[in-house]
Amino acid sequence: MIARGHLKTGFTSLRGAKWRNFWTMFGVIIGVSSVITIVSIGEGIKNQIGGQINYLGKDLITVRPGTLRTGGDQTADTYNVLSGLSITGSLQSGDVDTVKHAAGVHNSAPLSAISSTVVAEHGTYKGGLVIGTTPDLPRLLNQSLDFGNFFGDSDGDAHVAVLGKTAAEQMFDSDVPLGYSFKINGQDFIVRGIFNEFRSTPLSDEANYNTSVFIPYGVSQALTKNSGTLYEILAKPAVTAQVDPTIAHIKKDLASAHGGQGSFTVLRQDENVAARSQVLDLLTRLIAGVATVSLIVGGIGIMNVMLVSVTERMQEIGIRKAIGATNRQILSQFMIESGLLSLLGGIIGIIVSFVVNGLLRFFTNLRPDISWQVVLIATGVSLLTGIFFGSFPALKAARKDPIDALRSR
Repeated sequence: MIARGHLKTGFTSLRGAKWRNFWTMFGVIIGVSSVITIVSIGEGIKNQIGGQINYLGKDLITVRPGTLRTGGDQTADTYNVLSGLSITGSLQSGDVDTVKHAAGVHNSAPLSAISSTVVAEHGTYKGGLVIGTTPDLPRLLNQSLDFGNFFGDSDGDAHVAVLGKTAAEQMFDSDVPLGYSFKINGQDFIVRGIFNEFRSTPLSDEANYNTSVFIPYGVSQALTKNSGTLYEILAKPAVTAQVDPTIAHIKKDLASAHGGQGSFTVLRQDENVAARSQVLDLLTRLIAGVATVSLIVGGIGIMNVMLVSVTERMQEIGIRKAIGATNRQILSQFMIESGLLSLLGGIIGIIVSFVVNGLLRFFTNLRPDISWQVVLIATGVSLLTGIFFGSFPALKAARKDPIDALRSR
């Protein structure tokens, strides 16, 4: 009965100063919604990245240069390959044949980004990369074409191109621009095919293939006089179970070709995913940690408001103690009120996080994944925040002398 009375009093107190209490809860709302949203985005991205293994296949092997430069003299590790970075490393044109002829390799394809000017119907196209590659690329990426065909072995010197879906839409007025021509570095190319839309993964370390233009590797080398940036070689073994032996052969052959001095990395799909997940975990923890500052700010706000409430209700405290209320009962009353403030802030924060995640799913390619564990922890933390920061005002009220309280105005 006493606890029920405290709850009723707490709700009455909250209703008595709605706006003041709302702004008091605002820090808790921001903190809880931020933490849930950030953690759910991180989990969603990890799930999307993990799905790439099933999509591309567990047997996909990636060969990359070991040194990347992000401008100036700063270096980054192999896992930080992002579209637009200036990449330097040990991969050379000869490495394409080395990987192709390594024992166990069934399919392979280089990815060479070239510096180029693309001019189509809508003028200069600046939306994506021009990538030189070989006919095995669609099979390696498990990607089909929406229209037309990919170039074949006989097209090594042909000025033909296959476009990503977004590139085709932005370069031409036609929905299906097969046979249309455009220029790369002043030379004419014919559209041979258009890819179906590639699955996009947020924070992926791959170029956006939907906006890319693909041309034969030999032609890309001729356009750049063999100065194109060979940033990746993809390969698959003849037998899925032979991934590790095939990787060992590739490493051995590349090391031999470079006289043991080459800097390169050969990765399995699960190693790619693990590396990205580690980075995401670090970012998620960092940002979630920053977001928890809002909870602390909200807790301080609750403490300040409860101190004001204790001052305003001093005569009420005096009357209750005069008619027999114990220190423990007074303490419980104000602790319940501060707990209600933080708990309601937490509930509103959870609702806000669900709304934000819904908007992210609708307007972006992010797929946040809210787990009940995160919601439960956020609710518990918000409640503990209110109890912790409300304890000082509650103790002040409980220890107040009833005569002094009755004399206050």
